[in-house]
Amino acid sequence: MSEDTQQDFTPDLLGFLAASPTPFHAVEQLAGFLTARGFGELAETARWNCVPGGRYYVRRNGSSLIAFVKGRTPAPDAGIRLVGAHTDSPCLKPKPCPELRRSGYLQLGVEVYGGALLNTWFDRELSLAGRVSYAGTSGVRHALVDFRAPLAVIPSLAIHLDREANAGRAVNAQNHLPPVLALAASEARDFNALVLARLREEHPECAALGVLACELSFYDTQAPRLAGLQREFLCGARLDNLLSCFAAVRALAGCAGEFDAVAVCNDHEEVGSVSMAGAQGPMLAALLARLYPDREERECALARSLLVSADNAHGVHPNFADKHDGNHGPLLNAGPVIKVNSSQRYATSSETAAIFRWLCEREGVAVQSFAVRSDMGCGSTIGPLTAANIGVRTLDVGVPMLAMHSAREFAGVHDLPALTRVLRRLFDEPVV
Repeated sequence: MSEDTQQDFTPDLLGFLAASPTPFHAVEQLAGFLTARGFGELAETARWNCVPGGRYYVRRNGSSLIAFVKGRTPAPDAGIRLVGAHTDSPCLKPKPCPELRRSGYLQLGVEVYGGALLNTWFDRELSLAGRVSYAGTSGVRHALVDFRAPLAVIPSLAIHLDREANAGRAVNAQNHLPPVLALAASEARDFNALVLARLREEHPECAALGVLACELSFYDTQAPRLAGLQREFLCGARLDNLLSCFAAVRALAGCAGEFDAVAVCNDHEEVGSVSMAGAQGPMLAALLARLYPDREERECALARSLLVSADNAHGVHPNFADKHDGNHGPLLNAGPVIKVNSSQRYATSSETAAIFRWLCEREGVAVQSFAVRSDMGCGSTIGPLTAANIGVRTLDVGVPMLAMHSAREFAGVHDLPALTRVLRRLFDEPVV
């Protein structure tokens, strides 16, 4: 990565995070980035004619994206270099019939998506964004919306009414999380009417007759920003795992194109990945079958391939250092992290870890290791799922962070550029 690119990296990242309040918006941003760099979009409903040197991407459900470079060296001879990440993050989603009128207030009932740190959603200015399906003049149509302005707040209960709050206040998702939008008497419109008004405002050309369905998410309107005495930290929402999506796609766009290279950004990782657009679904396997229709050639290519599953890692927290194994406490801004778990919650093996360390050495990037305490459970990633689906050597890596799954997360500003450099090295390296 050139010095000029290094200087551009953080502003570009902040812009991407701010413009991606939902997986739908993130994929839209990634697609625009790729198109501007010569990638062509492929439709799953059409026949493909991918030529050596070609650069392409495909979307599914509007929330998952796979981009790839068709290398000049045939994949059965050199393998495929893959990087996987996920577009979704824990959040609060309005229910299909969300309107609540309680104690004189208009609220919206919500579901919790993924393993959110619920207490972090209180007392924040929230907005709504996502995908709307509507009746148009020629049938069912779909569009993205983003209200942008603060619409709602989930106010905390005053400590005077709960003197034990600081000793541990349990959050009941059904009762305590509905955000407040307005005084009930001052807001007579139903939720679909609010969404329809925003749809027509954001897309005046759509001629929407009515909202049929929507997938919306609440998000914190505070913009991502740098913090710290030296501006060495990054604070923002959805760092897990939009950071890895940004790194994977940016690295792919900058690769030389000698070898087949793939960046996979799946939805639904935070809820198990079992969907048509998730890592346990058929999207990647179907793409590989279309690119390499001869099964024996495809199997030869996969046997020579490597998948880097990129998902953020748990940095050691200075206030809770005892939650880490003493020898495995990654520091922010000290380099990407190789994640290891003997029960295969992470897919790293000694072979794949060695390859990644070698790539880091070649790029001059420091690397760290993470293993969970032996008396604690371990999270998982798309790594083991993808490895099992397509039969490819895999390792799990990520940039270290704090406050994972909070409404506002915390990472080091230097780790992601370093990871991006290593991923670009992976895409261009003849030996994997």
